Amino acid sequence: MTKPLIRTAQVKDFVSIQSIYAIEVREHTATFEITPPDIEEMTLRWRHITDMGLPYLVAELDGDVVGYAYASSYRSRPAYSHTVEDSVYVAREKHRQGLGRSLLTELIHHCRDLGKRQMIAIIGDSRHNASIRLHEKAGFRHVGTLEQVGWKLDQWIDSVIMQRSLVSEPDDEVFNRDAPADDIG
Repeated sequence: MTKPLIRTAQVKDFVSIQSIYAIEVREHTATFEITPPDIEEMTLRWRHITDMGLPYLVAELDGDVVGYAYASSYRSRPAYSHTVEDSVYVAREKHRQGLGRSLLTELIHHCRDLGKRQMIAIIGDSRHNASIRLHEKAGFRHVGTLEQVGWKLDQWIDSVIMQRSLVSEPDDEVFNRDAPADDIG
């Protein structure tokens, strides 16, 4: 597989970003959103994140945006300002090609460079094993499960909470080499 280009998202990317996210919203439980936001809403969210100085990245293969990741504020109160929450989405037909890993690795590096200290992953659905494994391999640890907190696709869904320090490991050791090799991207 060609190595993906990981770069900062641009306005022109939001047709692809919105398309990737809309499928997750309509058909899967990675997000608890029920109605896919339109391109304008997705663009507003991107601007809010980048206006705060946080990274919003895309993975590009052969000129096509096939995944994206961003860091957002974990909570709005000032005491949380050094903690971010990650989000990683990869086009369904591009899963298991290392794109999620590439996006998350770059996101971690960007957040470290910004002086962030902790990264939180709130994973929709405790059965979303690929995302859980992706985060485990990136050094996240399971810190809790909120049971049956969402109702989507005619089922109750958990949220898995994972956390990773951004200050305790060297840059070249983002991913645990001993973890299983399968992931969403």
